Amino acid sequence: MSLAAEVRTQYEVVIGLEVHVQLLTQSKIFCGCSTRFGDPANTHTCPVCLGLPGALPALNREAVTMAMKAALALNCGINPRSRFARKNYFYPDLPKGYQISQYDEPLAEDGWLEIELNGAPKQIGVTRVHLEEDAGKSLHEGFPDSDRASYIDLNRSGVPLIEIVTEPDLRSPEEAYEFLTRLKTMMLYLEVSDCNMEEGSLRCDANISVRRAGVSEFGTKTEVKNLNSFRFLQRALAYEAERQIKVLEGGGEITQETRLWDSREQRTHGMRSKEFAHDYRYFPEPDLLPLTITEEWKEEARRSMPELPAARKQRFMREYALTDYDADQLTHSKALASYYEEVVKQGPDPKLAANWILSELMHLLNDAKKDITESTVTPRNLAELLTLIAQGKTSGKMGKEILAEMFASSRRAEEVMAEKGLRQIDDVEMIAAAAREVIAANPRQVEQYRNGKTATFGWFVGQVMKATRGQANPQRVQEVLKKELA
Repeated sequence: MSLAAEVRTQYEVVIGLEVHVQLLTQSKIFCGCSTRFGDPANTHTCPVCLGLPGALPALNREAVTMAMKAALALNCGINPRSRFARKNYFYPDLPKGYQISQYDEPLAEDGWLEIELNGAPKQIGVTRVHLEEDAGKSLHEGFPDSDRASYIDLNRSGVPLIEIVTEPDLRSPEEAYEFLTRLKTMMLYLEVSDCNMEEGSLRCDANISVRRAGVSEFGTKTEVKNLNSFRFLQRALAYEAERQIKVLEGGGEITQETRLWDSREQRTHGMRSKEFAHDYRYFPEPDLLPLTITEEWKEEARRSMPELPAARKQRFMREYALTDYDADQLTHSKALASYYEEVVKQGPDPKLAANWILSELMHLLNDAKKDITESTVTPRNLAELLTLIAQGKTSGKMGKEILAEMFASSRRAEEVMAEKGLRQIDDVEMIAAAAREVIAANPRQVEQYRNGKTATFGWFVGQVMKATRGQANPQRVQEVLKKELA
């Protein structure tokens, strides 16, 4: 074990996440402006989201319902009363000079999400889920050249967000990656967000500290920002953990600060000293009444929730006799799980369907850089192919060739099989005729086999398969050869 590894094992990493999820509402949280992404700058604005004097916010009920669904899925308790607050800070893309958020009275608290790493399940605590509005977006051009300019786009100002804050329960960058992956899957199942990181629909900041193994007191934490992919988050946390350990081992002290991840240099850089809550001078939002959640409203939100990934995984294992691994892989994506169930409804063996979807179909999709929702092979057409294989009308090997053509042309399995001559030969007499020709042409190998060199049998099987252009049923070939060689 190297010195670095020995030192590393003397420390424990402590990680907590702050995840911002943009809610999939049609309008903003406190006004009627559109939340549509990609339109010309500053075309979705009004006096409310521009922060003009005298404009008053009005809460979007659908945003609250979506936030409740997310909180319930995270096993949080919904507070019957919560309150909005003003979070004061000054930045060019924050026109009011404050953000409407929630502080000491959030929508929901005390939840958890279970992750699984290397086969070991672990519950990660969720401290709170609260609602808030997004800020605008600053656009910079020309940096670092002399012709520099900055612009402000306020289309995003006022877009509804939920902030999900975890307990400091994560102990490695890999656990943080797994948590975010499962959280994203859950939000997509709930259809409360599209979780598009490129468009800023899912953003994450991470708090990380290290402490000597066996010590209960937390070390000084740093916050890592600019994490626009889960892989970048994992790399940034790994780098920051090593950096902090090196500082401590060198006799230095960790400064509580915000750091940015530089993906080109693969390192973090100091940005500013970390703010505390009092720096934001929170106080209750005077233009909004406290938010009251009735039991009826909460139950309405609960009833509208779909079957969640963990429950669907267990049902797949129970109803379709799938392995833990296959069920987990299929339910990681709501669209993939639904595709699988549509295939199975057509009648193929559930295990066979899982194997072909997770291996052959996903291989084709990955090569084409497509999602399951873009598959040119419909569930009905894949089910038809699997039925043909199960009936022995084509082989698994030929089925792969058929599937590739189906993927390229969107055609049905039966049509491709007929056109390319990929129907499996199951006729015993046809196979026997091919076997007799092979036997007659190879007397030396026949003698070897009959003298006890049984390994030659596999060679005969290969020759018959070659003679039938790979179309003979391999099981029938073996049965026929055993009779003919006897």
